[in-house]
Amino acid sequence: MYIPAHFAAGPDAVRHLLARPAAANLVTMTEQGLQATLLPFVYEPSVGEHGALHAHAARNNPQFSSPPDGEALAILQGPDAYISPSWYPSKAEHGRVVPTWNYSTAHVYGRLVIHDDAGWLARHVRSLTDLHEESQDKPWSVDDAPERFITGQLRAIVGVELLITRIEAKEKLSQNRSAADAAGVVTGLREAGQEASAAAVERVRG
Repeated sequence: MYIPAHFAAGPDAVRHLLARPAAANLVTMTEQGLQATLLPFVYEPSVGEHGALHAHAARNNPQFSSPPDGEALAILQGPDAYISPSWYPSKAEHGRVVPTWNYSTAHVYGRLVIHDDAGWLARHVRSLTDLHEESQDKPWSVDDAPERFITGQLRAIVGVELLITRIEAKEKLSQNRSAADAAGVVTGLREAGQEASAAAVERVRG
């Protein structure tokens, strides 16, 4: 990934991308060529040397029927949004402005392990469910469903574990603009209903 120094994501930003409830595109090289699947994941920082991403996929998904050739890559995406040059006060000053796109992303590389163990899958599904349900008024639990039903559902999936070896992360959030232009971006994003992107710009400005 091309990462100019002023757009490099710091450790806190990387941890935020990894730990928040989200899904990632998992890309692997297989016998059929490159394949990708969007998977909700849980970040497990205590696994391996650099942590791991835990997910699951349909048992019939051919991407996971055999070990990948070489590294696997998970592509994580934070808030992203179109940035209009009309939001910059500098447009009125000199006009030398163009549209751009703000975004946060991380490329997470590692060794892929496929799990076909009911215990591993049960623990993972509970962890993933708890991560997404914790913000609900009435959180749903795996225990709310009949045990035989859950057992049948677990038979239909395989566990996917990406043991992280390296991470490349970038936050392009108007850091190269003046304070006035960045404030204009925040206002423009909020007026466009892009609260998450506006908050991200405010966060990197300190």
